Amino acid sequence: MQNRNWGNIPFHPKKWPFFYGWMVLVWGTLGIIMSIPGQTIGVSVFTESLIHVLRISRDELSLAYMFGTIGSSFLLPWAGRQYDKYGARLVAFVSALGLALIICFFSQIDKVVFQFLSIHSGFLVLFITFVGFFLLRFFGQGVLTLASRNMMVQWFDKRRGFATGFSNVFVALTFSVAPVFLYFLMTQFSWRVAWLIVAAIVGLLFPVFVLLFYRDKPEDSGLMPDGNYQLSERRKKSLFPVIKNFNLQEVRKNYSFWVYSLMLAMQGLYITAFTFHVLSIFKEAGLEEKMAISIFQPTALVAVVITLIFSTLSDYLKLKYLYVAMGIGACAGALGVMLLGEVSFANLLIIAGNGVMGGLFSVLSSVTWPRYFGRMYLGAISGQAVMVIVFASALGPILFSQSLSHFGSYFGGAAVCLGVYFALSIASFFTTNPQEGLKKV
Repeated sequence: MQNRNWGNIPFHPKKWPFFYGWMVLVWGTLGIIMSIPGQTIGVSVFTESLIHVLRISRDELSLAYMFGTIGSSFLLPWAGRQYDKYGARLVAFVSALGLALIICFFSQIDKVVFQFLSIHSGFLVLFITFVGFFLLRFFGQGVLTLASRNMMVQWFDKRRGFATGFSNVFVALTFSVAPVFLYFLMTQFSWRVAWLIVAAIVGLLFPVFVLLFYRDKPEDSGLMPDGNYQLSERRKKSLFPVIKNFNLQEVRKNYSFWVYSLMLAMQGLYITAFTFHVLSIFKEAGLEEKMAISIFQPTALVAVVITLIFSTLSDYLKLKYLYVAMGIGACAGALGVMLLGEVSFANLLIIAGNGVMGGLFSVLSSVTWPRYFGRMYLGAISGQAVMVIVFASALGPILFSQSLSHFGSYFGGAAVCLGVYFALSIASFFTTNPQEGLKKV
């Protein structure tokens, strides 16, 4: 059980001049942004440096990344249960410190391996790299993101899509400029200093904000989700009431949960693969590295537009149609990778497809689980879903790396993604919200 008094220190959210849920959105959004070093978009800028200083191949780095990510994914259901038990504040605080420490480790990884540990075995070098990626992905992509996102959705119900839409916009914009910012730090200083600067921000500044402003459920402070917001009678008809809080065992038997989890997981797989190898993808297509880095910004603009449109609409639309649209966008993005360097509009396919997919991912990953299964076991349920997403994201880099090694291009890896996306888009047509069946009982 969480301590209610802990949620009211150092100040009581009920005494805030406006509904504190809006502040929760601000700090939860910042928490997701702080996870960037543990996300593939944050790692991708450093991959070439790691390959060079560790004296390993692209396939070997991809394997270490894959097994590290897979290993971290198995701990995420446990992390979700810790969220349910201890709340967002403590979990986010610990994960931020852990993420900062592992970033510092990566900034000195070659010195640790070759000088401090005196390791010259290729296998041991890969093992140390695997452990590093395991912790980086667990604290960053996994726990910090899970805690921050779950905290936000706890504070809203009737306007969950509308409220989290603001968060999703800022996250999309920040993620789009992150590679440019990190690349700038690398060119101005070095890859080591760039990582140390990031570690200082994540591990020294951000935990202070977590302790001051993170809050768990509004009920812990005598508040209710949405504050005093009331819907008109006409708009109430468009809502999707939660009649039952499903536990994790029940959710694991639900068809819609697995279809949606796999769709979100494929986004993790494809985007991880694309981002991890983005410089190489464009190079193999005969295009410049600067073009590879610059593609993230227009993609983010598309994602922002999609997020703005569908964050509010998601409060009134059946989610299965949004999942189908997400799948179609993903197919377009994968097709763009397959045609890159061959046709002039391939870049546009990647930008539009990845933008639509990314924008809808931001919306759906926030609103799906509390609408379908309730808020009571949200940590455990989202932890299970994030486990699937992280596990799949581990397979992306090695899939594309093997495609390049065996076939001389990234065409095969992108084709696999397109096929799976197409199948999941069809499967999404046959999903249903389990709360709808309960209304008839």
